[in-house]
Amino acid sequence: MKAPPFDAVLFDCDGVLVDSEPITNRVLAEMLGELGWKLSTEESMRIFTGKAVKDEAALIEARTGFAITPEWLHGFRGRRNEALERDLVAIPNAAPAVRALHAALDGRIACASGADRHKVELQLAKIGILDCFEGRIFSGHETPRSKPAPDVYLAAAAALGVAPARCAVVEDTVTGAMAGVAAGATVFGYSPTDLGHSGPEALRAVGVAQIFTDMAQLPALLADWRPASA
Repeated sequence: MKAPPFDAVLFDCDGVLVDSEPITNRVLAEMLGELGWKLSTEESMRIFTGKAVKDEAALIEARTGFAITPEWLHGFRGRRNEALERDLVAIPNAAPAVRALHAALDGRIACASGADRHKVELQLAKIGILDCFEGRIFSGHETPRSKPAPDVYLAAAAALGVAPARCAVVEDTVTGAMAGVAAGATVFGYSPTDLGHSGPEALRAVGVAQIFTDMAQLPALLADWRPASA
């Protein structure tokens, strides 16, 4: 493929590269049920997708009366990671798209996720693309603010030595898209019909520049991109 008119491409992880949300929310719903908040996996996805569980502690306490502790979060992450190791699969066509863009941009791609680093690395390794992101993985747990704040995308751009305005961001939720837009990047919204991804209208409403429904489309979309003012 020809090189895109961007200096770097920054990928979200969950819902963009890996189909992790149903697995994570199944575990979360089970553990919230143990605290007395009965949710289906689908209900948990509607509430928590795109958000860090640690950032929803006030909501969980309001619904359960239980104040989330570091120990509870540690237990959640352990059960979640076991399920991911067993059940995780890639988003269809994500791995070939990543490899094509890695080659076209001489490695100037990064993964900027709201999840903890261990989860991101586990997932990228599980689907066989960790090598494309070695040294270029950024976690919202390691920045002052999580998405929808732009911190993790600003950190990724700075580490690559690229202006945020020269970056393409690939996101699938409103929360993540808001972070990319706030960073000043051009945001491409992956919006298939599956539960767990924000819809096209919601993504456009927060400033997403282009909607697409299949990761196989992404390399060509980026390579051929021309801003509306061009």
